[in-house]
Amino acid sequence: MNSGSGTIKIFAGSTGRQFAQRMCEYIDAKLGNSEAFKFSDGNTFVRILEPVRDKDVYMVAPISTNPNDEFVELLFWIDAFKRASANSITAIIPYFSYAQGDKKDEPRVSIRARVCAESIELAGADRVVTMDLHSPQVQGFFKIPVDNLLGMPILCEAVKTQINIKNLVVVSPDAGFTKTARKYAAYLGCPIAIGDKVRDAHDERARLLGVIGDVQGKDALIVDDFAISGRTLTNMARELRRRGAKRICACLTHGLLTQAGLNGIDRSEIEWLIVTDTVCRPFSAGSKKLRTVSVAPLFAHAIRCIHERESVSCMFYKVPDDLINIFID
Repeated sequence: MNSGSGTIKIFAGSTGRQFAQRMCEYIDAKLGNSEAFKFSDGNTFVRILEPVRDKDVYMVAPISTNPNDEFVELLFWIDAFKRASANSITAIIPYFSYAQGDKKDEPRVSIRARVCAESIELAGADRVVTMDLHSPQVQGFFKIPVDNLLGMPILCEAVKTQINIKNLVVVSPDAGFTKTARKYAAYLGCPIAIGDKVRDAHDERARLLGVIGDVQGKDALIVDDFAISGRTLTNMARELRRRGAKRICACLTHGLLTQAGLNGIDRSEIEWLIVTDTVCRPFSAGSKKLRTVSVAPLFAHAIRCIHERESVSCMFYKVPDDLINIFID
């Protein structure tokens, strides 16, 4: 990959246009001209509508609520840019859902994240930028650079606008998220509690056995990387209330909640839930408790660093002030 120059060229897949537009607004760029549609038999078609020869291209394509179609579309976009002689192709994947399939933990199953990583490389991508991979070790499945941005600083700053953190305890929903939850607690300067949760099957249902740590008389902040049904959050909130927690709030990086899940949050003990905009949920505007903070400017800042051949490592320690608390609802 040669050193590129000139205007940053941001393009978007069929589900990434809103996020890409927010990125463009932050760096004062124009969204690239392209189109994608499906034929009646379900086949996906993509087309770039402007020259990209010798350009550094940044393709925004979340793999989220319709992962199979979205993933295949991303591969087609990468191939199209490669065949159009782009200088480099960076896949911007705000949410990479197949990162959950990172291991062979039972007989005769696929390591799905590895298959996706190899496919993205073979299609011709030169780099991947994503956020809060469910399994960070997925970065090791790629031979190309992967920047796994952190949603934690953005979410923590948003939390500070909603709650007094002097009497706060950060709550991890299970032991697997404890390491990340400790980072939240360190950033906010508060203790941590841990949920004891078990999952018996692949039915998106988990059983909460208890809570390790003191929550009596404290404000509790439940943190997680994503939620779909919201049952983990609502069950944890119920248990925290039973154990004497005062205010109960939550934040997620990826708000994959279904309509039923959002309804459950609205009826729960949770006072408010902050998510980022890595996943688009059109019906979320009807929720009484959901607030969305944008991380699109963070991605835009990252690609500007990449485009100008600067390090992005500083973004893992200190987020620029103009990227903080950009609420979009």
